[in-house]
Amino acid sequence: MYKSFYGISHNPFDKQLLREKDCFESEDVKIMKNRLNYLKETRGIGVFTAAPGMGKSFCLRCFEYSLNKNIYQMKYICLSTISVVEFYKEFCNQLGLELKGGKTVMFKAIQERLYYLYKDKKQPLILAIDEAQYLSNGILQDLKMLMNFKYDSLNCFTLILSGEPVLNRTLERQVHEALRQRITVHYSFQGLNPDEVNAYIRHKLHVAGGAETIMGNDA
Repeated sequence: MYKSFYGISHNPFDKQLLREKDCFESEDVKIMKNRLNYLKETRGIGVFTAAPGMGKSFCLRCFEYSLNKNIYQMKYICLSTISVVEFYKEFCNQLGLELKGGKTVMFKAIQERLYYLYKDKKQPLILAIDEAQYLSNGILQDLKMLMNFKYDSLNCFTLILSGEPVLNRTLERQVHEALRQRITVHYSFQGLNPDEVNAYIRHKLHVAGGAETIMGNDA
């Protein structure tokens, strides 16, 4: 009833109906997109943190939507509360590799595929790990080693770590100093400022086909 009453086609704030082309370009989104676009060219590590519900995962979705699939291949992993071996298995699945052998065998197979995608296929991988605040120390340390190509002189793929602010504190630990030094871009969401809140609500209403007068400035 509320949709017909307000003259809108859907709930403006239902995330299940959110389309990439309707993304609200807040300052946070603009900065994250710009840094992701820089990162895809340099093939390093990017860390993006935000409190739950601020849109970092949707921004990743929009970034993938914008990629030229003939040039870039992006994989998304959200299984972060797993063991090191389980992570390797998931990574192999994402790369279409056969699951055989232990960690050492999978490590070698993954590195070979990553180098093949970069050197031969000219389609470097972009790996996005969401909810990265739950990654174990072992996985974080192995991610650093997976990026070691040609005596640590070459970046073959892009790694994006996206998570809640506690991820920043995790990366500050001494055990992760080597990984931290490899981070190319690092950004923490600041949230909508007062002017953006107004624009965000009006944008959502517009996308749903509603009139701006539905909600006044005081509201």
